[in-house]
This record gives sequence, C-alpha cells and structure tokens, in this order.
Amino acid sequence: MNCNDIINLILIYLALINVVTFFVYGLDKWKAKKSLWRTREVSLLTLALLGGSVGAWLGMKIWHHKTQHKKFKYGIPAIIIVQLALIGYLLYSGEPN
Repeated sequence: MNCNDIINLILIYLALINVVTFFVYGLDKWKAKKSLWRTREVSLLTLALLGGSVGAWLGMKIWHHKTQHKKFKYGIPAIIIVQLALIGYLLYSGEPN
C-alpha cells in the first residue's frame, strides 16, 4: 500500500464519518422535537473528535441543533481548528526546507 492509497482511505473515512455525523445531529434534532430518546451529548462530541467535526458543524447550522450549548458552540469550531492544524502539520512536516 503506497502513500496515495493511504491518503485515499483517509479521505473516504473522513467523508463517511462527516456524513454519518451530519445525519446523527439531524436525527437527534428530530427526536428532540418528538420528545423521544436522545443521543447523548458525549456521543455527538465523540463523532466530531473522530473526524466528523465538519459534519457536526454543518448539522448544527442546517438543523439548528445544539447551537446555544457552549460546549458545542465553541467546542465544535475548536475541534475543527485543531484537526486542520494537525492535517497541516502532517502534510508539511515531511517537506524538505
């Protein structure tokens, strides 16, 4: 398996986890409106930490879900920033000066 294969697998994973996270946020919003059993907040945040931060942010914006909770309002953007910094570091740490 070469470097391009690994990058492709990572991109596929990130696409999938973000789609799943987006729909989990939407499902939780629907359940909130119906007064049904809800997804735990720690589960929603864990999905973001596992790479679904963009899906979480989009889910918050599209579904208008968890936008007033400080841990989501500030936590999800913070997770995105940390993940982007990590990606940037990994991409450019192997480059020669």
